[in-house]
Amino acid sequence: MRSDRLAETLLPKRLALPIFASDALSSVAYAPDEILITLGMAGGAFAATHSWQITAAVVFVMAVVVASYRQNVHAYPSGGGDYEVATVNLGPKAGLTVASALLVDYTLTVAVSVSSGIQNAASSMQFLHGHEVEAAIVVVVLLTAMNLRGVRESGSFFAVPVYLFMLGVIALAVVGVYRKLAGDLPMAESAKYTLAPQPEMDTLGQLAMLFLLLRAFSSGCAALTGVEAISNGVPAFRKPKSKNAATTLLMMGLISVTMLISIVTLARWTGIRMQDPDKPGHLLLNGVPVVNYQEDTVLGQLSKAVFAGFTPGMIYISIVTGIILVLAANTAFNGFPVLASILARDG
Repeated sequence: MRSDRLAETLLPKRLALPIFASDALSSVAYAPDEILITLGMAGGAFAATHSWQITAAVVFVMAVVVASYRQNVHAYPSGGGDYEVATVNLGPKAGLTVASALLVDYTLTVAVSVSSGIQNAASSMQFLHGHEVEAAIVVVVLLTAMNLRGVRESGSFFAVPVYLFMLGVIALAVVGVYRKLAGDLPMAESAKYTLAPQPEMDTLGQLAMLFLLLRAFSSGCAALTGVEAISNGVPAFRKPKSKNAATTLLMMGLISVTMLISIVTLARWTGIRMQDPDKPGHLLLNGVPVVNYQEDTVLGQLSKAVFAGFTPGMIYISIVTGIILVLAANTAFNGFPVLASILARDG
């Protein structure tokens, strides 16, 4: 489009939030899994005791990062984000290093998000089994086609599923808290099992516990994925661009933190046990290892527990979670071109 017509493509906050924050919001769907799987290596009781501490540390880092990016969008409103910050303060070589990392990251975000979304969908749509690669390629092609229509057009289409995901998780939290207070919150399907500590935990003792906590924190920081996208997309906002971008960042941070805390809290209340899928066999029932157990994700188990007796609620959470994981790739489709354009401008 002609430059003098680009104003009509600029985004209001209600569209910018789902467009640029879909990656960050979708990470809430798998960050709790990563925390509980890692802590589960030391046994189920350890995970239940320390999951809230790891979550508190992740929330603290999230708050610091969001506050920092809110300063960035005011100080560097051109949309260069981390690239511009590094270039101005550390020099062009540092800027190019950051930009290279971001461009690779955006590409990997598409690959990982689409693959994860298809994998989640395959659990409820059996016909996808064995055809995941083909389905992922089709999804990437469709995302590309939608984004070629323009940021605003694709954003209007993708905004609804993102808001439906937020609504679903918040509804899950509200119903879960209500049932807990009423005393009729069911336990999760995995609560009847126990998790045996992995052998290396006994061998290394306290040192292993320390590294396990650090690894759980590292895994939980997956919740921060995509936070930088808004600072890279400031030019796409309506005026005042920096103010609108900063407000959207704050909204994204508050929503992400609320959902993360809610999911981890409900996981503790319902007794969810998560074993490392790469090291099965540590899940026990009456002291006997459980084999061939297909463990659902944390959100999947929570939806079955909280919405027990209300099947549409379970199906709703499953569908919107799969969709939001695929749409997380859309953040990259909007962040990559803006950054590439700035790199081209700078030669």
